[in-house]
Amino acid sequence: MPELRRDPIVGRWVIIAKERGKRPHDFVVPEEKVKGGFCPLCPGHEYTTPPEVLAYGRPPGAPPNSPGWTLRVVPNKFPALRIEGELWKEGEGIYDKMNGIGAHEVIIETPNHHETLADMPPERLVHVFWAYRDRMVDLSRDTRFRYVIIFKNHGRAAGASLEHSHSQLIALPIVPLLVSQELKGSKLYYDYKERCIFCDIIRQELQTGTRVVCENHEFVAICAFAPRQPFEMWILPKRHHSDFRSIDDSQFQALAEIFSEILRRLQAAIPRCPYNFVLHTAPLREPYLEHYHWHFELLPKLTQIAGFEWGTGFYITPTTPEDAAHFLREIKLGEGG
Repeated sequence: MPELRRDPIVGRWVIIAKERGKRPHDFVVPEEKVKGGFCPLCPGHEYTTPPEVLAYGRPPGAPPNSPGWTLRVVPNKFPALRIEGELWKEGEGIYDKMNGIGAHEVIIETPNHHETLADMPPERLVHVFWAYRDRMVDLSRDTRFRYVIIFKNHGRAAGASLEHSHSQLIALPIVPLLVSQELKGSKLYYDYKERCIFCDIIRQELQTGTRVVCENHEFVAICAFAPRQPFEMWILPKRHHSDFRSIDDSQFQALAEIFSEILRRLQAAIPRCPYNFVLHTAPLREPYLEHYHWHFELLPKLTQIAGFEWGTGFYITPTTPEDAAHFLREIKLGEGG
């Protein structure tokens, strides 16, 4: 029989419908055609992007916007929001609006066109998380911005428009609704129990183990109790921190290692799996929250969002998170995995 599950933080309900017949090994992703041709993110093509705002790896004295980098961050050539101008808000009858002030950047994660995050060794994946923090710290100095969202679209089905591995950052003048719902839900729990709900989730998941995919001394990766997509995973720090900007330098290697492991497990389980991941963190002007806990949410793109989901806010997934976690744990990774 199908089962309804409620997310304990935002109150979102999902339907686990195993009768739809999707066991973990039933998911098959068709191979994408490689487009080839000119890539503006590849080394040697730096002149095609806006001037970089951050780069790692070049030898000392090398000029900016030249080859030799290992990671590069540039403004999006077609930004969703623009950084120039003053922020203004106004009403139009009962409606509210503001001008599109913000920042939209592209984090080019590797100079190698066909390399993915799952291919990268943790030592290089560390640089990606460094770039996330460095850009967030820099943008937080702009008082117009209240939130920075970092996300990645991997694969055409997940919304990636370029093959070259990259993630994106958008600085917003408002706090997104979903983040506000998380903040509200976690605050209600904290006011009632005087504990962080994310810390309680970590403790319970480690005790039961049924939804744990992997862990190390700093982080744990779990399949979400109420998943919106099959194999949805959360990566949470075991130490309580509400703001990703406060991550300790010693934690970067552990974060890269667990991220590398879950991506390799996911790709081994479902080759060519498209996915999105999003960094959930505290608003820029509220960096120290006892009730909130920064984390990454990774959602493979394996089922379609259609009329029922849009009309109800419910999600239907044909695979239980317990089965998904067991399947991922049992995968034998290669040497060093």
